[in-house]
Amino acid sequence: MNIRDRITGDSVKKFIIDMVFVFAGSAIGAFATNAVLIPNGLSGGGITGVCRILQQYVDFDFSLMYYVLALVVLVVCWIILGAWEAKKIIVMTIVYPAFLVLFEDLNFTLLEQKDMTLASVFYGLIAGVGSGLVFERGFSSGGTDTIAKIIKVKCLPHVGLSQILMCVDGAVIIASGFVFGTNIALYALISTIVFAKSSEMIMFGFDPKVVQLEIISDQREQIAEYISNVIQRGITNVEIMGEFSKEKKMKIVTICSPRESMLIKQFVAQLDRQAFVTVVHVDTVWGNGRGFSDISGS
Repeated sequence: MNIRDRITGDSVKKFIIDMVFVFAGSAIGAFATNAVLIPNGLSGGGITGVCRILQQYVDFDFSLMYYVLALVVLVVCWIILGAWEAKKIIVMTIVYPAFLVLFEDLNFTLLEQKDMTLASVFYGLIAGVGSGLVFERGFSSGGTDTIAKIIKVKCLPHVGLSQILMCVDGAVIIASGFVFGTNIALYALISTIVFAKSSEMIMFGFDPKVVQLEIISDQREQIAEYISNVIQRGITNVEIMGEFSKEKKMKIVTICSPRESMLIKQFVAQLDRQAFVTVVHVDTVWGNGRGFSDISGS
């Protein structure tokens, strides 16, 4: 087998594995929405929360509204962020709402009786597992994470993506409070927290709040600029030398959250498919930075 055939075979294998993860993640997420969230009268963040709010004012099926909003986000993403970003969400834009339609027709509920506390926890847990499977393969849901990127590019270039995302999801949850009541908003907050933790667990296992990324790439300057200006994390450059080639290069070292590491990975993959990225799990970080513990212990 020549190199070209091997590369083609690896690409096909990767595509098949990617699709298995995306379909499984979409099915799990759609099940959580239709079997747990909706039957218990709950809301959430992101497009899910927006659709739940709109259902109170327009007579449309949840899955249909989700399809429409997801397509709107896709089109805006393509126009503002370009084809590369749009390609990362186009699969989920099609597959996930299709599973929503399927489970909506099955009309299945997980809990034997209505229990908002159990529902908020298990929705976050199950939906987080589904999203974690998708994120782990480098895909995006095309929800508020994409909306946050659009806001950053068009309006708030100097604000971190994580802060914008938190504000967008927070705004949806607060709006849910006005529409459904304070209790529903608080349950949505619980679901959002459990969702984030369970998706991180799928991507990284039972890991801490931060990870260390080590990146070796010929596109070092562009990657460093992205980490500094977009992700807004500090960078250390370390000179290294390959033992076989004796070639010297600069390695980028940064510490960030698991979610931010996936964003960095996606950006690196866009620039340099030959890049080498290592993720080191960090138990504790003391120092000045988001997610770090105070070194004084106070």
